[in-house]
Amino acid sequence: MVNVLLLNASYEPLQTISVQKAVNLLLAEKAHAVEGVAQKLRSPGQVFEVPSILRLVYYVNVPRRGASWSRLGVLNRDNWTCVYCGVKLGDRQGHAIFTKANFTLDHIVPRSRGGRNTWGNTACACAPCNRRKGSRAPHEAGMKLLFEPKIPRTRMLVASGRVPTEWKKYLEIS
Repeated sequence: MVNVLLLNASYEPLQTISVQKAVNLLLAEKAHAVEGVAQKLRSPGQVFEVPSILRLVYYVNVPRRGASWSRLGVLNRDNWTCVYCGVKLGDRQGHAIFTKANFTLDHIVPRSRGGRNTWGNTACACAPCNRRKGSRAPHEAGMKLLFEPKIPRTRMLVASGRVPTEWKKYLEIS
């Protein structure tokens, strides 16, 4: 299935849409072609090129909402990197390679002390660091946070599979 990248009037990526929806936006003059060709539509007397990227004519205000907290969300937000020692998924330590099974969710303020499952109180930790910290606060265990756990950006456009080259500059990926 071919998709078209839809940009806000400010060139901020909003979502991917179907070719049919892209054609409807173009015909209703609600969007303009930016670049690329996603698909060619043919009729007996005409060829219509559907652009790969569309930009809305008018700015659409998109409300920002907080992302729902989840264990996997925290581990992905931290890029599977230990908040205490910095070891990452795939790193070697001796003969062992750190896999997803070696990472856990750590509560900065332990649950036994009233710590909650929130973005600011949870972080990715390797199993050895999490055991070392135990039910203590990091400073009590003599451990420092390498980075501060924060609420992740909520408006993320998830593109899977092959991303067209012309989309990359708008999605800020290389």
